[in-house]
Amino acid sequence: MSVLCITLNPAIDMTVSVDGLRVGEVNRALSSQSDAAGKGLNAAQILADLGIDTIASGFLGADNAAIFEQLFTDRQTMQGGSVQDGFVRVAGETRTNIKITDNSTTTDINGKGFLVSDADKQMLFKQLGDLAKECQAVLVAGSLPQGFDVGDFDKLLSALTAACDKVAVDVSGDALKVAFKHKLWLIKPNDDELFEVFHKPAKTLQEQRALIVDLDIDNVIVSMGSQGVNWFSGDKVYQATPPKMTVVSTVGAGDTLVAGMMAGLLQGLDDLNALARATALSAHAVSIVGFRAANDDELSRLLPQVEVRQAADD
Repeated sequence: MSVLCITLNPAIDMTVSVDGLRVGEVNRALSSQSDAAGKGLNAAQILADLGIDTIASGFLGADNAAIFEQLFTDRQTMQGGSVQDGFVRVAGETRTNIKITDNSTTTDINGKGFLVSDADKQMLFKQLGDLAKECQAVLVAGSLPQGFDVGDFDKLLSALTAACDKVAVDVSGDALKVAFKHKLWLIKPNDDELFEVFHKPAKTLQEQRALIVDLDIDNVIVSMGSQGVNWFSGDKVYQATPPKMTVVSTVGAGDTLVAGMMAGLLQGLDDLNALARATALSAHAVSIVGFRAANDDELSRLLPQVEVRQAADD
């Protein structure tokens, strides 16, 4: 089993921890680290930790690719599934995103990144068309780079859904509007992203159901941070409430949730166990810096604290 994870606009995440951020003054870092990142690549690492082989693809700046290439090398010696390098190199540097964590608050400063050319896009489309046919599932996640517009994204989703019957998407804004027009296996917006697209309230289960009822998407996973997860699957609706966690960084929590849900469905877990495990994995993600799935001991501790149930029909 293998999953193709596409990150069109990856990043080097530099996470800096401070105690009491003071804007306009000198601040001292308590700790800092840099990670090869991007929503699809983050999810690929979680899927690999859960035993699923992955191919990480998308665009990657040629001028600072070393940190990503080191990740692929390191993954070769780690337990679990593999993470293969399928990125198309483009001119310039992959952007750097600065994450300033202050107790439970994270401030993001996202870089601009490279500009992709028509030749870059043609190369990627050709590669992804071949890879998607070989994989059991495909994930497209994250923002669009400069030079790759929503028309290109629409074309990409059409090509992927024609090649693979299990395409998952985790995007926002105009890209999410485009994704909602396609027949997909899975999509994971959060409640704020639903509001941004539909301009209607999306906080309650009933409000969310009204917004997504006409979508041709098998599984709609609505994440709501500490408030939990609502999963709409055909005529079934499931709800999960995560355990209370000490938040170190929220970076990667959503990526972990979508990877956990994909893994649960692909590995044949029953619905409630799939949702419970994905929710526990996502809860663990906010307690660390970086991208790593909870180990068996951590999962054993967190799973009993996750509340899951099937919602009653209205």
